[in-house]
Amino acid sequence: MADLKPRTLISVQERLRDQVAHALRAALISGELRPGVVYSAPALAADFGVSATPVREAMLDLAREGLVEAVRNKGFRVTELTERDLDDYTEIRALIEVPTVGRVTRTATKEQLERLRPQAEAIVAAARKHDLIGYLEADRQFHLDLLGLAGNARLVDVVSDLRKRSRLYGLNRLDERGELTSSAEEHLELLDLMLTGDAEAAEACMTRHLSHVRSLWAGQEEAAEAERPALRLRAR
Repeated sequence: MADLKPRTLISVQERLRDQVAHALRAALISGELRPGVVYSAPALAADFGVSATPVREAMLDLAREGLVEAVRNKGFRVTELTERDLDDYTEIRALIEVPTVGRVTRTATKEQLERLRPQAEAIVAAARKHDLIGYLEADRQFHLDLLGLAGNARLVDVVSDLRKRSRLYGLNRLDERGELTSSAEEHLELLDLMLTGDAEAAEACMTRHLSHVRSLWAGQEEAAEAERPALRLRAR
């Protein structure tokens, strides 16, 4: 039985790292962690009331997702995305996702598509509950599982990476203005169109959805600077 202790310790450490990573993602979404600012693991650990180790591990997880970058002997800097970056990412996603949605509409069975409905409904439910992390996770799962029906795992990996790098800005303000729910409902609209077998209409809906998401990003950085609250998470 003694050999269970190290495993238990590892399990606890992993859960703590995941909890910290979850909190950091929430801070990125809310704007508490600011693009361009360097944050040290000890300072963040003090805010979270934990040791620096799980914070460093969580930050490394975020670095692999492209959300932060390591700064030698200083900590981690939240990556900055320009309007051009967001345009480029959205264009690449459209080039991949729009025709893939048309392809899946023509080839997937109704049963395969209907299995995506609980995920689409979960996106709307999270938006209505103001659960931003839940919204992003449900949104990610729906899009990736939908693309997965095309049978190209590499395509799914590419879009997954693009989604991580083009994280939503100002999501909390969109939620406060009630715009998040309308965006969420577009997933149900897309699914219903795909179930009719109308590939052209489904592609048009997907194009409109990606354009809508990009338009929601536009100008968010200026609004963020004007509305940014006092930060709880400290830089180095």
